[in-house]
Amino acid sequence: MSLRFQIAINCTDPDRMARFWAGALNYQLEEPPDGSESWIEYWRKIGVPEDELEDGYDSIVDPESGAPRMWFMKRPEPKEGINRLHFDLLVGGGRKLPIEQRIANVDAEVARLEDLGASVHKRLHSPEVDHYFVSMRDPEGNEFDVV
Repeated sequence: MSLRFQIAINCTDPDRMARFWAGALNYQLEEPPDGSESWIEYWRKIGVPEDELEDGYDSIVDPESGAPRMWFMKRPEPKEGINRLHFDLLVGGGRKLPIEQRIANVDAEVARLEDLGASVHKRLHSPEVDHYFVSMRDPEGNEFDVV
């Protein structure tokens, strides 16, 4: 039996987070199942109570490789503390490329992600270490790295 899984992320604004991460990961917003016009219509069909319904998207899917689905679960409390799990977006090209090229690749992706709503937390580079990455935060403050 094959194992499938999704990544669930707690957040205060699922639609905003779904849109940000869809753009960041080249995913797409997941359309509602069963021919429903919207997610809220689908959730009503299956009996979700009205006070739990919110319009908008709350999940994204990989349109090409079948990578894990991501579901953004609404929670009233904001994020506190450091993430116990985070994403590394691998865009630098690896050590087969000179460090200057990797820095340029990472910095270009960082600029794109800033345009989507992320913010830079810190840049880490030491001349004696052949490594460079930028620690960022998504629109709700979740940390992730661009490597």
